[in-house]
Amino acid sequence: MDKKAEISTFLKSRRARITPEQAGLPSHGARRVPGLRRSEVAVLAGVSVEYYTRLERGNLGSASDSVLEALALALQLDDTEREHLFALARAMNTSARRARHKPVKASARSSVVRIVDGMPDMPAFVRNNRFDILAANALARALHCEWFDSALGEPVNTVRFVFLDPRARRFYVDWERVARQGVGALRVQAAQTPYDRELSNLIGELSTRSDAFRTLWGAQDVHVYNEGTKRFHHPAIGELELVHEALDVVGDAGLSITVYSAEPGTPSEDSLKLLASWAATAHAPPAEQPTETPHEH
Repeated sequence: MDKKAEISTFLKSRRARITPEQAGLPSHGARRVPGLRRSEVAVLAGVSVEYYTRLERGNLGSASDSVLEALALALQLDDTEREHLFALARAMNTSARRARHKPVKASARSSVVRIVDGMPDMPAFVRNNRFDILAANALARALHCEWFDSALGEPVNTVRFVFLDPRARRFYVDWERVARQGVGALRVQAAQTPYDRELSNLIGELSTRSDAFRTLWGAQDVHVYNEGTKRFHHPAIGELELVHEALDVVGDAGLSITVYSAEPGTPSEDSLKLLASWAATAHAPPAEQPTETPHEH
């Protein structure tokens, strides 16, 4: 992806969403475009209009941390957006040769897989920064059974499922929110690993095949998965509301473990137990039929 264009589009989108009133500035007359003018952002950030214009054109690599901090404050960026801004600046200063020495993992260590399998009462899986599923325990496979029988091929990829499998809109009760967060998470990863060709290919594929993805990608929103709540409509169990936590795998950049659980005493806790029973029944080997013995005459 064009790094300068990415920076320019991001800064313009953040500038366009802030009104002079929100920034504490006087508003004089009608505006041709929404949001703040470049000159107003420059005043808020304490830089010249010429310098801010260069930054918004994508020349972020020379900006100091103090300038980036001032810019984040002027544009009222949240923590995730601020980190994204710094990641974009770092990417401008990172050559392709330097970036390639940390390939993104395509598999999980056996010890990490054992950790996931050791939580039989909670759906848990390992993913990389491209949202490929590298390992999943039995309950996670049962919860996300449509991931694993999708016609989209291997590896199973959660964002590809969200946008390219029509069942996703039924499976995720809050599909719009899930889709928006998935796109925002991909944008964060694209800034942090700008030379990941497989990630770029995934973004290109989704942009080509999904109008919804293309629209959300253009919004320039960013998101980081830490913790939250999701509602699912499982094809066999019905609706569940589960809390998820994302835990980074120390030593394996880009890998994380996601664990789902139900709040104690809720209907979802009962549904999760029912899911475990369904999984055991659905995947149990067929019972052996007793062999008939010939009658003695």
